[in-house]
Amino acid sequence: MPQENKIKHRGRRDKKRRHENEDTDTTSKKRRVSPSAEADPDIQFQETDNAVPALDEHGEIKGEGVASERPFYGMLEDEEQEYFRRADELLEVNNFPSDEERNLFLGNVYREADGKELKIACSQSCSRLMERLILLSSVEQKKKLFGKFAGNYAHLVQHRFASHCCEMLFIQSAPVVTEELTADSKKVEVQAEVEEEEEELGTMESMFLQTLDELEGQMTFLLTDRFASHTLRVLLVILSGRPLEKASTRSLLQSKKKEKIGIANMDTATTELSLSKRAIPESFQFAVEKIISDTIATMDTSFIRVLATHPTGNPTLQLLLELELTNPNTKKGANANQKTIISALLPDEVGEESSSSSVFINGIMYDAIGSRLLETICSFAPGKLFKQIYRSTFKDRIAALARNEISSYVVVKVLNRLSKEDLEEAVDQICPQVQGLVQRSRISILKTLLERCYARRAKRSIERLTMAIAEAYGSDPSTLLLKMACIADINELIKATTILSATETKGEEEEKPVVQPTTPKPSPQQTHGSLLAQTMLSIPGPPMNLLQASLLEQKPETLLALALFTPTSHVLQAALSSPSAVPLPADLTFRRKLINTLAFPSPPPQIDPLLALSLSSPGTHFLDALLFSTSSSATNALFTLTERVALALSKHEIALRESFTGRIVWRNWHLDLFKRRRGEWVNKTKALSAEKEQLKATSGIGAPVQDLEQGATGKALKKRKNKNNDIKAVQVTEGPTEKKSAIQLAREKFTAKKLAGRDVSKEPSKYGRVKSHGTGANQVQSQKVQRISS
Repeated sequence: MPQENKIKHRGRRDKKRRHENEDTDTTSKKRRVSPSAEADPDIQFQETDNAVPALDEHGEIKGEGVASERPFYGMLEDEEQEYFRRADELLEVNNFPSDEERNLFLGNVYREADGKELKIACSQSCSRLMERLILLSSVEQKKKLFGKFAGNYAHLVQHRFASHCCEMLFIQSAPVVTEELTADSKKVEVQAEVEEEEEELGTMESMFLQTLDELEGQMTFLLTDRFASHTLRVLLVILSGRPLEKASTRSLLQSKKKEKIGIANMDTATTELSLSKRAIPESFQFAVEKIISDTIATMDTSFIRVLATHPTGNPTLQLLLELELTNPNTKKGANANQKTIISALLPDEVGEESSSSSVFINGIMYDAIGSRLLETICSFAPGKLFKQIYRSTFKDRIAALARNEISSYVVVKVLNRLSKEDLEEAVDQICPQVQGLVQRSRISILKTLLERCYARRAKRSIERLTMAIAEAYGSDPSTLLLKMACIADINELIKATTILSATETKGEEEEKPVVQPTTPKPSPQQTHGSLLAQTMLSIPGPPMNLLQASLLEQKPETLLALALFTPTSHVLQAALSSPSAVPLPADLTFRRKLINTLAFPSPPPQIDPLLALSLSSPGTHFLDALLFSTSSSATNALFTLTERVALALSKHEIALRESFTGRIVWRNWHLDLFKRRRGEWVNKTKALSAEKEQLKATSGIGAPVQDLEQGATGKALKKRKNKNNDIKAVQVTEGPTEKKSAIQLAREKFTAKKLAGRDVSKEPSKYGRVKSHGTGANQVQSQKVQRISS
């Protein structure tokens, strides 16, 4: 009791001191209040160095970069902070019985936060609540929030916490613009009040344009602001219609250290609007052009070049330059008379050695920040300008630049745009340096060279690169893959990936619990080596033969350790897939040997390798690849291995059901159906593999080269129109290819219809009708058989 009274009494003293301090603070703040703040007593201003430029009496900017006063929106009361903190916890857990109750709770929170939105956004403890509210808000609530923030965006985007709220609001509102533009979100409203309310709020397009009006004239200053530069990048990405959820866009908008605000038990899967390029109104394209023109008009060449090496301004300058170079109006020459960013960076002839443009390019080549801007220039520059840069800077020095830690990334971008002749010259220069590239871990150069040579059909260069890589890693096939994956001691990896206690009791006793050890964390060198091995396995010919020979030389325990280690597990998965639609007999023989060596070694070890694979996350992915590679229609000869693996897995039912990854394997392999109805399991497995194969072929998943060009694999993709004016893609092969017979096509269609729940045997036959059977990427015209039997 005395202690409690003491604490309580101390609280009264603190409360009294707090009132005295508040009185002194208010008197001191009144002396610093500007005339604009006197008109609104609820908003006070604080002097900061990180603020927007000040305005003179006529409302014009006094000077770029001049520090001005940032408004102070006040602080929340203790009771309000406690309420919003509790609301944030409830929204984060998201343990509501239904969506209706959650919406009611959101409405109550919005009513409580009415008039306090700016305070919440600027609060360190409550700004996360504002971000979660935006995630769950409806379109009308987002529009109202735009109105609450209106007039204060210039200050909010520079605030440490409010800038994140602005970014969240912009990103979540971007798909609404596309939906309103394409009329997908227009629904028939029964109540006339709702329609009137929507008319009063306006469109989301107008909300973004009003925000840009507030930021107009301050873009140059916001480029180098610590917090506002991120928000400015978000706005530019939204205005340009670029995908919001792609990896390249996310790395541009935020750093890896950014806290991810999410909600539990909420479907956060990326939508099609977030992953693909969005449709945008014409006003957005005009706004991007105006931002670029206004920004470049206030900067001279020296300032832009300083900005190229600025840690904060460089990413925004990269985005502005990319938008300028990819703008269709710029390509057509509509804005030829205007000053551009690329003309300010490279004002004179690049080919001259003593020119300022050449000196600038050579200066940022080895700069950790400036080289990223050079990557953007090499990726998106017009063809004429890129050829000048390549011939003057890269052509004779590409081997030396590839060895450097920083300039090697620029070389990768350059290699992606070279023609076949220039690429072969680059290979001739780089091949003698492959040993040094391997020692310096410049593996991305070798990977890009192989991909581009395969895309350009430079077979001689592929053979030279393969021989140079084999010599760099040693000619011994048993150690080549281990050296490529940077595994110094395979015995340590075997010990690290071996199950600690997996001894099974004999007889009918239950199995002992299985403990899976933690595998070592892969290093960047191991990841890059794995990517190189996967690329070589995806290129038929010498690269694939080299890796396949190395895999077959490994011992069973080594293969098991590689399958349980994440980087090398991807290599084994790539080894089970074929770069061509129809695998060659040699490829089928390799798969059979690899699966038998790994899954069924002799003599059998104490621990079943299939059980070890099922109890680890990388192993489950390898088993999924094994299921697809042995049960597809193209590899029907390997289906006996599928049944053998399923039989071995079904013997460890108890251990699999007790493990999370084991349950995944049990479900993906449909082992319940395998144990009860073997015939249905065979049909279902083959049908699912056929579906996956067709989806992979049509979507281009798993293609070795992403931008495979016309004629790269001996096939030219042509388009023609049919009678219904529908555009169909028809692949015309240059050489003889293996076509599926009519009975094979009929079997595939039968399994697909049976999977859909249709009785094919009772369907009437169609005579004399030619139908196009889709078999992946190829469209084969064949006459339908008279009778389809199972």
